[in-house]
Amino acid sequence: MLARAATWWTILRISLEERLVYRGDFALGTLMRFMPMITQIFLWGAVFSGLYVASGSRPQIAGYSYHDFIAYYLLTMVSRAFSSMPGLASGIARDVRDGTVKKYLIQPIDMLGFLLLYRIAHKLVYYVVAAGPFALVFYLLRDFFPGWPDAWTVACFLASLVMSFLLGFYLEATIGMLGFWFLEVSSLLFVYMLFNFFFSGHMFPIDMLPGIWGDLVMMIPLQYLAYFPAAVFLGKVSGPELAWGLWVQLGWVVFFILASRLAFFYGLRRYSGFGG
Repeated sequence: MLARAATWWTILRISLEERLVYRGDFALGTLMRFMPMITQIFLWGAVFSGLYVASGSRPQIAGYSYHDFIAYYLLTMVSRAFSSMPGLASGIARDVRDGTVKKYLIQPIDMLGFLLLYRIAHKLVYYVVAAGPFALVFYLLRDFFPGWPDAWTVACFLASLVMSFLLGFYLEATIGMLGFWFLEVSSLLFVYMLFNFFFSGHMFPIDMLPGIWGDLVMMIPLQYLAYFPAAVFLGKVSGPELAWGLWVQLGWVVFFILASRLAFFYGLRRYSGFGG
């Protein structure tokens, strides 16, 4: 156990050092990523101004005020920064296709464990470097937030962010394992990214969807990648509904951990490598 922990720490330390060396662009990239918020502010400002003129009172859309919408979009950017795993699934599929996966078979290093530590290092460096831009943007737009929620809500928000990271990692890892069965998964990944962007709540709060469509979207795990953490912070999910949501999110994390492990196990049984 101690030897394994030492190995994990060595992998994490080296990954952190590597990221710190060449990812100084995180700060500028993060600041540029917030630029579309200007469009959102003007867009929803015009929408709510029109509704105010028509109704003569402060309007809401599906329980969201103008300020709620802007705060929601800011919080989904935080959620997506945790749950997004650029290049993970495609990288796994590429390693399988070109035979690079053999390095995990001939060395005493677990592939999923190694990739998880590498992504943890990536996120740690990202948030250390990008903390300044995040703090600046949230300070400039602080009037869109009603204030800090209570300590319990903040704790639940942080827990949902950690689980969104794990869910995003193992979900994409599971998709990447399909490379053991299909030589090319880029089309599948493209379809997944489209559905992910829409049904995770990154485009709009998915609780706005009416009837059966909203129920169906709430049943799939993608909402926990962006919508759910933001809804927790804004108080849109509370009480027993919040507790149930956290348990369901944890359930999806466990499901995809098992799914990725099984996919790797059975994928190796059909994997063949030739040459030197």
